[in-house]
Amino acid sequence: SLRVNLDMGKAAYGWMIMKDDNIPGTVVRTSTIPEELGRLVYLLTDKTGTLTQNEMIFKRLHLGTVSYGTDTMDEIQSHIINSYSQVHTQNSGNSMSSTPSRKPQSSAPKVRKSVSSRIHEAVKAIALCHNVTPVYESRAGVSGETEYAEVDQDFSDENRTYQASSPDEVALVQWTESVGLTLVNRDLTSMQLKTPGGHILTYYILQIFPFTSESKRMGIIVRDESSGEITFYMKGADVAMSTIVQYNDWLEEECGNMAREGLRTLVVAKKSLTEEQYQDFESRYNQAKLSIHDRNLKVAAVVESLEREMELLCLTGVEDQLQADVRPTLEMLRNAGIKIWMLTGDKLETATCIAKSSHLVSRTQDIHIFRPVATRGEAHLELNAFRRKHDCALVISGDSLEVCLKYYEHEFVELACQCPAVVCCRCSPTQKAHIVKLLQHHTGKRTCAIGDGGNDVSMIQAADCGIGIEGKEGKQASLAADFSITQFKHIGRLLMVHGRNSYKRSAALGQFVMHRGLIISTMQAVFSSVFYFASVPLYQGFLMVGYATIYTMFPVFSLVLDQDVKPEMALLYPELYKDLTKGRSLSFKTFLIWVLISIYQGGILMYGALLLFESEFVHVVAISFTALILTELLMVALTIRTWHWLMVVAEFLSLGCYVASLAFLNEYFGDFHATVSHYLFSLFVSADVAFITTVTFLWKVSAITVVSCLPLYILKYLKRKFSPPSYSKLTS
Repeated sequence: SLRVNLDMGKAAYGWMIMKDDNIPGTVVRTSTIPEELGRLVYLLTDKTGTLTQNEMIFKRLHLGTVSYGTDTMDEIQSHIINSYSQVHTQNSGNSMSSTPSRKPQSSAPKVRKSVSSRIHEAVKAIALCHNVTPVYESRAGVSGETEYAEVDQDFSDENRTYQASSPDEVALVQWTESVGLTLVNRDLTSMQLKTPGGHILTYYILQIFPFTSESKRMGIIVRDESSGEITFYMKGADVAMSTIVQYNDWLEEECGNMAREGLRTLVVAKKSLTEEQYQDFESRYNQAKLSIHDRNLKVAAVVESLEREMELLCLTGVEDQLQADVRPTLEMLRNAGIKIWMLTGDKLETATCIAKSSHLVSRTQDIHIFRPVATRGEAHLELNAFRRKHDCALVISGDSLEVCLKYYEHEFVELACQCPAVVCCRCSPTQKAHIVKLLQHHTGKRTCAIGDGGNDVSMIQAADCGIGIEGKEGKQASLAADFSITQFKHIGRLLMVHGRNSYKRSAALGQFVMHRGLIISTMQAVFSSVFYFASVPLYQGFLMVGYATIYTMFPVFSLVLDQDVKPEMALLYPELYKDLTKGRSLSFKTFLIWVLISIYQGGILMYGALLLFESEFVHVVAISFTALILTELLMVALTIRTWHWLMVVAEFLSLGCYVASLAFLNEYFGDFHATVSHYLFSLFVSADVAFITTVTFLWKVSAITVVSCLPLYILKYLKRKFSPPSYSKLTS
């Protein structure tokens, strides 16, 4: 009965969550743990796409000596227009030669390039080095229109959209389109760019090296159709690219400056290859791909042979804006006593900037930035420095975290758990899952992980409760999670309202079902002990089945509609959530109280029936069972905190079913007199309506019921008077 009721209750909670108009699009993918939402202590969140919108906007282009922001993009556009107009003027003037005007500059590296040519090279690199595909959707809905457009090279379509695995890449390609160099077509072997003058440039894709979380960079080798030049372009994170590009004195500083503004940085570089160099590389690369042992290592080694002394072209800065209502949601969670850890793959400065702007770390709070450590001694010194600080947020990189956990796991976790907020940057997916398991192991508290991409799946599955956001990165996280939401702000209502209600309702429902079973067991024990421990069942067949189903099922199950505070109040006072994490609603103490209540009521009902009905002993089953049903209905009323109209309907429906079944059972089971047990059963079913409607029967049943329930009502009143729960102070 307990298992069935709880499973039905969990299904009801899931249905209520999905039907909540305030959190549209929420999907409950598991029906086993809705109560966990009401007992969370640690929330581990990703940054990109979870706290932020994952809608990238190009903000900054830095060439080393000159920087362009949103207000100076028109300068870049004019440089590009001029640059390509010169190229095509020269090409039209000399029809035999297809060499562009910038060729002499690239062949004479000692001559310092002009700003215009550097912008030209940078924009071209950004327009070529990516995995983006332009898609043309037919406006009129004609299926053949897309093919027609591509065949006719009609690339002026306004309904062009870009598709890519990363929103960063789409933002970069959209920016190159805005300054005049447009990606118009791409297939497996080539891509075509349209210049500001409307000319089409074709580039053949010779090799492509996709982005991985280990390499943190992607590369592409292309051949210009007009000049036959082979160029290797590469873009990636500054940590990966700083060792690949030629020596410079500005990259690290400018990366830091952009990161402090909250921008995501990408370093773009290139390397010109001769035909011989490329042929040599291709043969070695193909050989490595055919090797049977250590193929990945050999392929990586061949690619790395190209990644040397590359020419640094530019540094790009892309902004990812915060989602709506992230700040109030994080503040609400913090007030609810939930400790928030942000685990991200971004740079330390970017992560710190987002943590401040999202109010994950309050403006007045100190931040301890954990210095990079590589040895045990350095980790020890840094931990000591951190130990001396109180109530400050911690910012640590993945590498330093790895060293600390290797040598000082217990000490580090103990200190980090005392922090109001923790930011781990440059985290790999494996590290994210490892941190979740560490918190579970060292604190024993319940954890929740929330993310939006495939790199968050391991973290979501490791946590006690996983929440996935359906975002720009697909549905991997959403499908792997226990709960799927559409925006981060929905987590506030999911935890404060639905988490609270699910936990409180399951606690009440579970304990009441146990009470329902214990009370009838106590009555059976008392009955058997009075009759010299004879193995005679007190209630037979249909009565036992009916007791747990039609007579008490509806009122007891209606506890899933109960709520101690209104949703608005739970959201207004998130501090109420702190009480739930203490686990006081369902503990050994509350369980033992319900056991004592069951023993007291079972004893009173049985002894009362035996004492008061000594002269009409043949009716003892009918009397005790009637009192039992009334007691159960009154106990449900005692347990309920907020009445719902369905609860009232359930109470009267059960009472009506019982009264109606008295006459029904009398007629249906009246002929069973064969054995002692059947005889006792027939005492109940043959209780004629005349006896049941007598004043004596009614007042004595009422007296037994009052004695079993009234003391509990008085105790509940006194408890609420002298030791009221925190929520009652708000609702009164």
